[in-house]
Amino acid sequence: MANKSKFIDYIDEALEKSKETALSHLFFTYQGIPYPITMCTSETFKALDTFEARSDDIVLASYPKCGSNWILHIISELIFADSKKKYEYPEFPILECGDPEKYQRMKQFPSPRILATHLHYDKLPGSIFKNKAKILVIFRNPKDTAVSFFHFHNDVPDIPSYGSWDEFFRQFMKGQVSWGSYFDFAINWNKHLDDENIKFILYEDLKKNLAAGIQQIADFLGFSLTGEQIQTITAQSTFQAMRAKSQETHGAVGPFLFRKGEVGDWKNLFSETQNQEMDAKFKECLTGTSLGAKLKYESYCQA
Repeated sequence: MANKSKFIDYIDEALEKSKETALSHLFFTYQGIPYPITMCTSETFKALDTFEARSDDIVLASYPKCGSNWILHIISELIFADSKKKYEYPEFPILECGDPEKYQRMKQFPSPRILATHLHYDKLPGSIFKNKAKILVIFRNPKDTAVSFFHFHNDVPDIPSYGSWDEFFRQFMKGQVSWGSYFDFAINWNKHLDDENIKFILYEDLKKNLAAGIQQIADFLGFSLTGEQIQTITAQSTFQAMRAKSQETHGAVGPFLFRKGEVGDWKNLFSETQNQEMDAKFKECLTGTSLGAKLKYESYCQA
């Protein structure tokens, strides 16, 4: 999936920085949102404002641990099936991560470019909207997202760990984690899910029917593929297939990025009090909204 040297080197570099970083010093705040100092800098954010998007860029927006690596793989396979050219990642694919000069280097990349991001809609560079790049927005239910985020911190060697699930849950609910509050991210994107050039994808729907989800993504991005090609990509994009190749594609962190991929894993960690707290937060922030309905919260978080 990746240009191994650049992609894995970046992850290794971030892990190396993490070794020397205490959890209490992991974040810096930019425009009100906490970001990890191991991956982002204020200089890069300032440079991002000047980023020139293209109309054929493919933007993938998600909160962390909602399946962005999965969708990156699917889009790469769609590009390969359509063009017979293997998609390479000359830079780490998360738009806001890296050094400020990366946006100059990206001008040389061939189209289409895949731009992953964990940013709010209104933090993205204006050229994405001006040039009408297509945006895929992937969401996952907040309970499984929180559990996956916790395991990522506490399972990956060298990344600062939390003392307990209870401690992480408190910070997650306050938005004091990398890229800030899930609910603030959701509220921000909710206003734009029906905009032109934006397509919503639910992680749980992909788990239920991967082939149908891949077909929808292909249709949205304008790839005309045969049923056989869709089935081939589906077989290569199951969680099991992704996990089996994760070390090759993502280096040492790979097996931790593709840990379980299950729907409902939250039931193993959430206490009844935590359940009630998140249910109340969801009701306050998203009940009655377009996104609130699309997330199927009752099905996935109140079983």
